[in-house]
Amino acid sequence: MYSSVNVIKKVEKPVLTYKDIPYKAALIFNAGVAKIDGKYVMLFRNDYGDYENHKLEGTNLGLAYSEDGINWKAEPQPCFAISSEEIHRIYDPRLTVIDGKCYICFAMDTNHGIRGGIGYTDDFKELKILSLSTPDNRNMVLFPEKINGSYVRLERPMPVYSRGKDRFDIWMSKSPDLKYWGESELVLGVEQVPFANDKIGPAAPPVKTKYGWLTTFHAVERDETRGKHGWEPRWTKIYYAGIMLLDLYNPAKVLGICKTPLIAPELPHETDEGFRTDVIFPGGMILEDNGEVKIYYGASDTVECLATADAEALAELCLENGI
Repeated sequence: MYSSVNVIKKVEKPVLTYKDIPYKAALIFNAGVAKIDGKYVMLFRNDYGDYENHKLEGTNLGLAYSEDGINWKAEPQPCFAISSEEIHRIYDPRLTVIDGKCYICFAMDTNHGIRGGIGYTDDFKELKILSLSTPDNRNMVLFPEKINGSYVRLERPMPVYSRGKDRFDIWMSKSPDLKYWGESELVLGVEQVPFANDKIGPAAPPVKTKYGWLTTFHAVERDETRGKHGWEPRWTKIYYAGIMLLDLYNPAKVLGICKTPLIAPELPHETDEGFRTDVIFPGGMILEDNGEVKIYYGASDTVECLATADAEALAELCLENGI
C-alpha cells in the first residue's frame, strides 16, 4: 500500500461521526463542504441504522455548520427528504458556490439505474433540481465559475456493458444553463493513474489557483487476495485520493498529475475500523485566503475527516509530473 504525500497534514481524529448526530445515524461520510458568508457548511451522507450491530436501514442527508472548519455541529433533523416510487435515495452530495448561489451535485439511485443530478438551494431546506443524467452516471462536480462562457462539470459514466468490467474514467461536459449538457470529452483514463487498476472518478469540486484548477479524484486499486476488511465477508478494494492540475481555460487538458496518492489510508479509523476499511473519498476542498487547502474526505465509508496542505505545494506536486 501507498502512503500519503508528505505535504498533507491529517487531523488525527474524524471531524464528524455518527456520535455527533442528534438523530438516527451510523455511517457519516462523503460530504460536500463549502464556505458561505464566512461560515463552513457541510452536507453529509448518513447511512443510518445500528452501528454497533452492523445493521443499516436507509440513507438520508444531514447538514452541519462550523466556524473554523474543524469543529462541527449538526442540525437537529436531516434535510432534503426526496423519495418516490421511482427514487430510492440521493447521496454523496457535492457543494459548489457559483455567483453566490449554492449548487449541489448528487447521486440518485432509481428503479432504472444510477443517475447524477444537479440542483440548488437557497436555504438548505428545499433542493430544487435542475437536471438529471440518464443512467449510469455519478460523481458529478461543478467548477465554481463559467469557463469560456459555459458551466463545466466533471463526471464518471459507468459503461459496464461496453467494457465488460469496472473500468471507469473521468469525463468533462459543458452546459449553457446547468440543465442541458454536452460537448463531453475524456479528461483522465484509469491507465494514466499508476495507483489505480479498477476505476477512477471525480472527488471534490476543483479550486482555482494561478497554476490551474487544483482537482482531486478518487482512484481504486482492486486486490482479489484481500479478504475481510470491514463489515462484509470480503472487501477487495482500496480507495485513494489523487490530485491533478487542469488547464484554467481548457479543463479537459491535464497539466500534471501526482503519480502517487495524495491521501492514502493510514490512521486506525481509515484502516482498522468501519464499514469498508481502506477507503479514502474526498468530497470537499476549500482554498483559504492564506493559501491553505482544506480537504474533507470520507474514511472507511464511516466517518468524515479533514486534511490540510499548501495549495502551491500541491500544484508543484502535479507540475513535477506533466502528462
